[in-house]
Amino acid sequence: MQESVEKICILDGGLTRVEDGSIYSPGVSVGVPATLSCNAYLIRHKAKWLLWDTGTPDAFYAHPGGKIVADGMRAIVVRTIAAQFEMIGLSPDDVDIIMFSHAHYDHVGNSCLFRNAKWFVQQHEHEAMFGTQADSFGYLPEFYSAMRDNEVELLQGDCDLFDDGAIRLIHTPGLTPGHCSLFVRLPRTGPVILGGDVAHNCLDLQYRRVPSFSTGREASVASMRKIEELARKEGARIWINHDTMQSATLPHAPAWIY
Repeated sequence: MQESVEKICILDGGLTRVEDGSIYSPGVSVGVPATLSCNAYLIRHKAKWLLWDTGTPDAFYAHPGGKIVADGMRAIVVRTIAAQFEMIGLSPDDVDIIMFSHAHYDHVGNSCLFRNAKWFVQQHEHEAMFGTQADSFGYLPEFYSAMRDNEVELLQGDCDLFDDGAIRLIHTPGLTPGHCSLFVRLPRTGPVILGGDVAHNCLDLQYRRVPSFSTGREASVASMRKIEELARKEGARIWINHDTMQSATLPHAPAWIY
């Protein structure tokens, strides 16, 4: 029998603003500014705390107007991840397992807070993160270098984390070599798929739009199909991390989703 997790909390992981939204959706919204949401997801299952992504670096909170990170991307932090953990009565040290959809700054920005967590990561992503060409993937190693000290389990492909169907890591490469999405079965809401950056908004997923900085268009499109097929099979909803309009419809910390 397949099991469900206990609950999930969506943490505000910051915003990214760009002057030209077509970098995410080639040929669409050329020259039109865009704002992207970013979330982190705290999950409770079998007396363990799991964290999916860690958001934009808390240090950027000191820059109220945001900080330019790369390629004109302005990163903004209104609520720090550390403050949100305190709000729900937990410490980053309580996190047992940590996973990232991929290693861009707005997903690994606070990884240094979670020193006690075991890290599950695709081998290809790990190699890209710590290889000599990390910058070619858009990675900024200063935001995740501390992960070298965490216990790590290298993966190749999909993985049922607890062998009970409650949490499944889904390999969805394309944007980066080891990009992943996460399938989570909730007791009341039902199954959801945390898409990561398999697409940057719901329309990009629908129309198979691949960002100009993706490491592989064919792989990206295949991963979009894989996620949609899984959603149909399981009756799951897909939560697109950077879709600001969709994100606004979901309850965030300190609320819990069951």
